[in-house]
Amino acid sequence: METLMASPYFTYVILPILIILARITDVTFGTIRIVFVARGNRVVAPLLGFIEVFIWIIAIGQVMHHANNIVCYLAYAFGFAVGNYVGLSIEHRLAVGTQVVRIITAKHGAELSEALRAGGFGTTVVDARGANGPVQLLYCVAHRKDIGRVEEIIHTIHPQIFYSVEDVKSASSGIFSPKGKRLRWRTITKKK
Repeated sequence: METLMASPYFTYVILPILIILARITDVTFGTIRIVFVARGNRVVAPLLGFIEVFIWIIAIGQVMHHANNIVCYLAYAFGFAVGNYVGLSIEHRLAVGTQVVRIITAKHGAELSEALRAGGFGTTVVDARGANGPVQLLYCVAHRKDIGRVEEIIHTIHPQIFYSVEDVKSASSGIFSPKGKRLRWRTITKKK
């Protein structure tokens, strides 16, 4: 085993691959941990932080032990970059939390709120005044996994409508589509 670890093959191939894998893993955990910290999850975030730092210490220890090996430095940096990508991809698939969709429209408020409600999404409509006259503000809070369906409904009614989507730290006592259930919304064709 010692002869393998002293060989150039280990130093310039196996060790850099191990460092890349360690960095991908710890940065992935770190990226997901940041999401849970931002959402105020006090249980999952510290656990992910422990795993992240434990793996990081192992990786940085190997880089420092082989301080004269530029390949280890490059592997460390490459693993960091790939870890960010993997972490963001996993976070996107998890789609944890809720978001609010704010829609501003001058003409399609009633039609859009009806379509969103038919899709199982609670919608609040507020009359307001914009730069060019009266508008309606529609607020719809939905599970992050359902935002694609909300956007689909919006685009069906009016493809060019202005809306924004933002994270919600917490929400309660509203009309949400039940978790795990995919409500079907009836197809509403835009009236000409």
